[in-house]
Amino acid sequence: MKRQSRRMTLFGRMLLTLVLLLVPVLLLYAYSNRIAGGVVEEQLRSSNLNQLIFFAYQLDGHIENLSMLPVVLGNDPHIREFIQGGAAGTDGSRLKAQSRITEKLGLQSVSSAWSNDVTFVIPSGRRVFSSNIFINGSGDWPWNEAVHTVWTYGEDESRGRRVPTFYREIGEPAATRTAAEADALFQVRFPVQNISDLLDVYKKEQSNDPFLYHPDYPLILSSTPSRAVTEAIIREVMGGVLPDAGQQTVEVGGEAYLVSYVKSRQLGWHLVDYVPLQQILAPIASARSWFYGSAAVLLAAGAAASFLLYRNVQLPIFNLTRGIRRMKQGDLSSRIEYRANNEFDDLIVHFNEMSEQMQRLIEDVYTEKLRSREATLKQLQSQINPHFLYNSLFFIINSAMLEDKDSVTAMAHHLAEYYRYTTRVEHQQVTLKDELELVGHYLGIHHLRMQRLDFAVDVPEAMMKEEVPRLLLQPLVENAIVHGIEPRAGGGFIRITGEQDAEFNRIVVEDNGGGLTDAELRRLQAGLREEAADDSSLGCGTWNVHRRLQIGFGEGSGITFAHAPGGGLRATLVWSRTNMRRGERQEGGDGDGTAADRR
Repeated sequence: MKRQSRRMTLFGRMLLTLVLLLVPVLLLYAYSNRIAGGVVEEQLRSSNLNQLIFFAYQLDGHIENLSMLPVVLGNDPHIREFIQGGAAGTDGSRLKAQSRITEKLGLQSVSSAWSNDVTFVIPSGRRVFSSNIFINGSGDWPWNEAVHTVWTYGEDESRGRRVPTFYREIGEPAATRTAAEADALFQVRFPVQNISDLLDVYKKEQSNDPFLYHPDYPLILSSTPSRAVTEAIIREVMGGVLPDAGQQTVEVGGEAYLVSYVKSRQLGWHLVDYVPLQQILAPIASARSWFYGSAAVLLAAGAAASFLLYRNVQLPIFNLTRGIRRMKQGDLSSRIEYRANNEFDDLIVHFNEMSEQMQRLIEDVYTEKLRSREATLKQLQSQINPHFLYNSLFFIINSAMLEDKDSVTAMAHHLAEYYRYTTRVEHQQVTLKDELELVGHYLGIHHLRMQRLDFAVDVPEAMMKEEVPRLLLQPLVENAIVHGIEPRAGGGFIRITGEQDAEFNRIVVEDNGGGLTDAELRRLQAGLREEAADDSSLGCGTWNVHRRLQIGFGEGSGITFAHAPGGGLRATLVWSRTNMRRGERQEGGDGDGTAADRR
């Protein structure tokens, strides 16, 4: 891990240098941007509220102008004369006076920029004069209602449809409570549409959406309201008692809104305006984005430069080091398949040439070893185990004396096939099917002799054509019989099973004999790792099988031992499904027909 850390140091240092250069700048900018942003944000909030206050003054100014119309009319000499004179005079003079009053009401109404209705009422004579032609001259009036001295929200139905309006009344004398008690009554009325038009003017070229709010009456909105946002703001902000002016931040649908509100002095309603907070802070966010984008470009440029240094210097060194490490681990076929496209190419080419020469030399050494072991194997195969042969011949003699013809025939057949196979030295590469047939004859011999040995072979048909070295399984089966089954008085059972996957074949030989202790099993496994067979811990036959698998089939091949579920020992042979190495195919493997020593 230490070498890996050194390999990454060059690239890491370059990036770390860039980070150390940019981080202080970013932190300083972030701090100053936060301070400046806070000041600007506060100024923008204040500006937004001031604009709304100014708009409220404009609104109140329009309404206040309308409020002065009854006062002006009350001081008009002709109207004062009509109030005092009443119905005196001829019919012509009365009609002339009424016409003059109607004309003055119309002039006062059109003097305002807002559409409105101005009405003059004489309760004693049930006379109504108005700039609204629909009620002018009629005697229809809510005589028993209280005089509304403040602006009141209502609905005007005089034009045949309901029109939301505000109206205000002045009675004479001023303390009059109802219209019927007054000597005269002045009323000014204007439709809510005037306010909606003014809201549209305020909203123009902005993303805000002002409206008027009163908890007891419907909202007064602009012509293009956003009702969903407006209703959410009412729920969040307008639920309690509000001050005359203020601001709050509300989140609606994942977006923050700055809500400002001002109370109208004339109407008593709150003028509310909201604007997305992101829009207010857009200039600050834009400047911040530009700075961070520039920093990101600088960082990317530095990273690209570091990467070029890493790719052209550090990566070739890393590949060379990895190739040397793989050779150290024994993988002599390792080659560096990498082109640096610079001066490192020559070094990589020389490394591959050196690896190829080393592999060729070592393969030659292995070939000589294999030839030596093959000579030893052929010598061992040519020697007949006298003890095994004598026991088999005595079994034949005894069976013949007992006139057990079937046993004599079976033993002779198994014995002939066994020695015919083991004494052949010309072919050291056979199929797994041939090896299993040999093992079957060997187990058949012991089954006839011992009468207490049972066995089972379960190997998939797909594995039968796999090529293996000769005498691969017999040493393990002999080991299981001699050291596992024969010492038991009750006999035993040997099972041989096979399986394969995409990469490896496996043959498992297990018995239910006496087995080994944990310490003995560890010594047995340690013996497999020795450079030469050690008779004190592992039989020569088992060690030879393990080494032949490793040399012939490469990494991952060999023998492993474990405790069997039945109490005995389990031996697992594993070999790669790829072709055997060149030396093993040409020269064959080595082996030993003697039983392995477990203890």
